[in-house]
Order: sequence, then structure tokens, then C-alpha cells
Amino acid sequence: MKVVSVVFKPNNKEYYFKCDSKLFLHVDDMVVVDTIRGIELAWVVKYEIKNCQLPMDNLALLIRKANRKDINNFEYNKILNKKGFDDFNKILLDYPNLNMNLVSCEYNLDQTRILFMYVSEERVDFRDLLKALATHFKKRIELKQIGTRDKAKIVGGLGPCGMETCCKRYLKDFDNISINMAKNQMLSLNPSKISGLCGRLLCCLKYENENYSKEKENFPRLGSTIKYHKVDYKVTSINLISEEIRLENSEQVLLIKRSDLQ
Repeated sequence: MKVVSVVFKPNNKEYYFKCDSKLFLHVDDMVVVDTIRGIELAWVVKYEIKNCQLPMDNLALLIRKANRKDINNFEYNKILNKKGFDDFNKILLDYPNLNMNLVSCEYNLDQTRILFMYVSEERVDFRDLLKALATHFKKRIELKQIGTRDKAKIVGGLGPCGMETCCKRYLKDFDNISINMAKNQMLSLNPSKISGLCGRLLCCLKYENENYSKEKENFPRLGSTIKYHKVDYKVTSINLISEEIRLENSEQVLLIKRSDLQ
């Protein structure tokens, strides 16, 4: 047996499976795997992982390369997913007290299970809804509550930069983003400027944060008092891009270059 990694959607998290060592695979091959949600279609990311430390007994099985029937089922499921999405929302109308917003409907490959993912600001008691869904679809139903960042990754859209959102395009996992990253880069703390489509802080705030932190070490600390031409000034602002420092005291305001302090 050998270990391979696959993704179930482009640019998503990788999962590890074991398969027959004689099965010859390439990157991007479509394969059929056995998961806790039943049989699923996936794409190969790494066709053989050397010296894998994961216990082989704990890994699920990659069954085979996808054949024409598997691919046809996958394409047909796209039609079922859309219809299932619409049917869910119609059934939800009978439960006006349930505050939930459906994000996606996903049939597994052999159409024995349906996964509905939704967002809600509160915990939802969907037991009665689950019974109605099972009666309507006559399949095994799973309801999964996800966060707003997960919704943005599924739905996608254009970010403030004009490009497709990073979470949809290539991010596999979400990093922890803090307001201190925006402060560190001296950005406006206007929520509309530093928030993404999900309403959370922009993921890209982390991209340059480390560089800003290192560069700020070469500047006097904001709010500190320094001597310039033997006169005391307070550092009221710094601009890392233009390398300018604003100095103030009771008598004057100066805008100097960082090099002027050396």
C-alpha cells in the first residue's frame, strides 16, 4: 500500500488516503475514495507520499481511478445539487422560526447521502426539519453549520482589490487575523476598509504584517520622545513606505526622512 493526498474541491484542504501500491496515478487524476460521508470523487495532489508518518490503519481507502460512469454521476450530481438547494429552501418556509441561511447542497458520488451546509447566528434546533428533509429526499441527510469565512470560500466573489477572494482562489486554511495587524500597518480602522465579503478582517492583513513589524524596528517608536538637532520632539506618526517621520513639540512640527536621524 502507498499513501496519496487528494482534494475534494480546487484549492481546498488536502486529505490522505491509502491505495494499492500498483495503482499508477498522476497529479490531477480523478479518483474515487471512501469517506465517512460515503463514496466521493476527488483529485490527486500528491500521487505518492514518501516516509509518511500517518498510521496506515487509520487511513481510508482510495478505491480506484474514476471511470466514465463515476464522472457522469459527478456531473449529474451538479443538477441534483441545484434542485436539492431549491427544494430545501421551499421546505424551510414551513419552519419560519429557524434562522438559517443555506449555503450549499452536495450529494455524494453514489447519491446515498446529501450534505446541506448553512450559516446561522445562533444554534439551530433542526430536528423537525431533518425529518421533513429525510421524508422528501429519501436519502441520508446531514446538516452542517459553518462560519461566514467558510461561506465566503464556498461562494467566492471579488475582494476590494478587484481580484477573486483569496479564500476561494488559493487559501486552504484560515489564519488568525487580529486588529493589531491593521494597526501595525497603520491602516484606517474603518470596518468597511479592512473587512472582507465575509464581514471578518481581511485575510491579506497577515501577508505583509511580518515585513511591517521588521521594518518598524528601524524607526523610533510611535509616541516616543527623541532628540533632533538637540531639540526634544515627540514622534506622532511614521510612514514606512515613504520612510518619513512626523515630529512635534510645542513650538513646531517637522516632517523628516528616517535617514535624517542617522
